Amino acid sequence: MPLAAAALLVAAGGVGGPLAAQRFWKNTLYPYAYYSSIDGLWGAAHFSEYSPLGFAQRPEPNYAVVALDASASTQGSYQLLADAEAPAWWEGWRAALTLSATRANRLGYFGLGNGTVYSPDSVTAARPYFYKVSRSTQTLRATIQRRLLGPVRLLAGATLQHTDFRDLPGESMFARDRATGAVDSSTVPFTDKAVRVGVVLDTRDNEVDPHRGVFAEALFADASGYRRATAAARLYLHPLDRLILGARLAGERLTGAPPVAAQTVMESSEQPFVVLGGYRSLRGYYDARFTGPGKLLGGVEVRYAVVWAPSLLELKLVAFYDAGRVFDAGAPVRVTTAGLHRSGGVELAARILRSLLVVGWGKGSEGGQLLFGTTWSY
Repeated sequence: MPLAAAALLVAAGGVGGPLAAQRFWKNTLYPYAYYSSIDGLWGAAHFSEYSPLGFAQRPEPNYAVVALDASASTQGSYQLLADAEAPAWWEGWRAALTLSATRANRLGYFGLGNGTVYSPDSVTAARPYFYKVSRSTQTLRATIQRRLLGPVRLLAGATLQHTDFRDLPGESMFARDRATGAVDSSTVPFTDKAVRVGVVLDTRDNEVDPHRGVFAEALFADASGYRRATAAARLYLHPLDRLILGARLAGERLTGAPPVAAQTVMESSEQPFVVLGGYRSLRGYYDARFTGPGKLLGGVEVRYAVVWAPSLLELKLVAFYDAGRVFDAGAPVRVTTAGLHRSGGVELAARILRSLLVVGWGKGSEGGQLLFGTTWSY
């Protein structure tokens, strides 16, 4: 067992208990590559040391894992990630520690607000990155969860993150907004210190590839100059042998003086993700297409297994519909059909044991995007 894994498990309560003698560690190392509409060709490598569940009927992906990931794209984006998680090592507890350095070198920035307009004529040879900006982040994130009653868990965590934005060559919308003050230049770069608490309800039968169950969370974070309140729910139904239906509704409101770095992501009990636009939020739209302190997300999915060997291998065809919008500062976040941006598309998802790969195509009102993920969108 690597030293980092041992440290995490000691912090989570040690390696004792009646099942400890039955547990063992395995490792895996592999390279892979994929293509993104935004970042071009990616090359990546993954290493993990993990304690497998074997054929134990549990929803967690493993007892514990330490993973190292490195990836880079032809457009200058990269990610270095060290992640240690113990979802099932000690009964009733979950712990996670993540250290990452990431650059999204072609992140979208179209202005602030739900009604920002994309004009293809604004992108010219003299300003090819008019709607793009380079964002770099270095993050240390820790989370611990304790089962309260049945499927209900209490959550506490902390994050230290440094974010900087860099203008790409030529004129850009981000540079314009920073010059006019729409983007506060004193928050570029920005160092964020946040603590968060929350409640999680989780009845999923499988965390990697759920067939049935509910996942709901209510989170509150006190950060550097602002506060964040997040609520989200996902529902999974299994009405027929090969058919799984999924749905999501999520909302978030930032109060105080949130910097643009905080407005481009939504919090979750797992990991924060880019909004509004991109694989985890509004598929078919450019990453971070709409930016604001208030966010509303919704969607439905139909997943049909053309290859069906549960617990071993599943190959699914997926049709999805996403919708969402952002709200300005001071506006209440509410469930509404007004001002929604909508997209739809198809995916092909393959799960082998407890690993998942998803590829697809999403289309919104401004065109389409290739999709790639190693988790479900939700």
